[in-house]
Amino acid sequence: MKPQYWFRWLSVQGTPRVVLRLQARRGDPFAELVAGPAGYTDPYPLIERLRGEGRIIRTAIAFATFDHELCRSLLRDNRFGVRTQESFRVPKSMTKLAERFPLPPNPVEPPSMLVIDPPEHTAMRKPVASAFTPRAVGRLRDRVESVTEELLDALPSDGSADLIESFAAQVPIAIISEMLGFPDEDRAMFLDWGDRMTPLLDLGIPWRVHRRALRAMEVMNDYLDRHIERLRRDPGEDILSSLVTTGELDDHALKATASLLMGAGFETTVNLIGNGVVQLLAHPDQQERLRAEPELWPNAVEEILRFDSPVQTTARTALTDVDIDGVRIREGDTVVLSLAGANRDPAVFTEPERFDVGRENAKDHLSFSSGVHVCLGASLARMEGVYALRALFGRFPELRLDGPPQRRELFTLHGYHRVPIRLGRRAAMPEPSVV
Repeated sequence: MKPQYWFRWLSVQGTPRVVLRLQARRGDPFAELVAGPAGYTDPYPLIERLRGEGRIIRTAIAFATFDHELCRSLLRDNRFGVRTQESFRVPKSMTKLAERFPLPPNPVEPPSMLVIDPPEHTAMRKPVASAFTPRAVGRLRDRVESVTEELLDALPSDGSADLIESFAAQVPIAIISEMLGFPDEDRAMFLDWGDRMTPLLDLGIPWRVHRRALRAMEVMNDYLDRHIERLRRDPGEDILSSLVTTGELDDHALKATASLLMGAGFETTVNLIGNGVVQLLAHPDQQERLRAEPELWPNAVEEILRFDSPVQTTARTALTDVDIDGVRIREGDTVVLSLAGANRDPAVFTEPERFDVGRENAKDHLSFSSGVHVCLGASLARMEGVYALRALFGRFPELRLDGPPQRRELFTLHGYHRVPIRLGRRAAMPEPSVV
């Protein structure tokens, strides 16, 4: 491991980690939320405590809001830009140090479209947007259905399995691998890289976790170099082949885009499916309603996204001085936007702590963000989630937990590392419904 990576961790993650841990020991609910373990086991009591402190609050490292209206408006406000970890209250000398040690192309640093603003963001997003239009996603429906059926056929009737490893992760990784032209046999490797690299989205991660992520990043960078070279010689019909052949992006940008699509293409959906199964098993009355009214499955997915948000938070940095709800935000200040808090705002959602697959305004959640950075793959994640969950509960109507689910130790991405299930008897596959 390159020694400069340690200095980078110290400036980007180590300093915020010390601040957060000290604040958490003093009982600061925001620090407890971000630093864990409450932030990844059950963040909602802390979110409600913080909501009671005001619509926008000042914390040790940033401003924060848990208010639906403010989150939605800030996501759409061009006076704010996307943030990197360096945007938080870290001494400028530390941020300058970080800039001296760039990382290989990855999803959490420029030129990844996740962390750049227009016009650069527009230029990066435009070449891939056509692959995620409703029409393009509709063409993937048959493939999603066939992958789902293959995975369900492989599950042992009346046996036990880990839902995440055997099903929830496999549906989205199969689809995004095809979309990027990756061989099927490499899927397990992608899942491992994703598991190692997703902590980089959090703030204040330990050095050992950071080091593990960087090693995966270096291996992935070498893999993408070889894959892009193959596509230049023999392009296919996938998104990455199209980007390679048009020449709109250089190799660095190609790899940043590929790594972002690879991660974003399955992270939200695997958490959506896992969270959905756990919530439906905890609410058998809602399962019964879906059996009686299968047309509610698309709305049920919206309620899962609202109730237990796969992406809990994002942030924006002020590009100029601005007043928000009577609070002065200076240029360069960061505002943490709690999507999970917005999705349980009682001003928008009646009885927000109640899981209701028939909730009329469930789709008003902000789990896919909003504004120019709204999730490109939202329609694909929805379609995968609806079909996978409906097919799973249809094929295994006696499905139940076979032990306590284990949460991933992440704050930003909220899902399960392991969900042990007992499948029960196998039923006939239900007829597909329109998604």
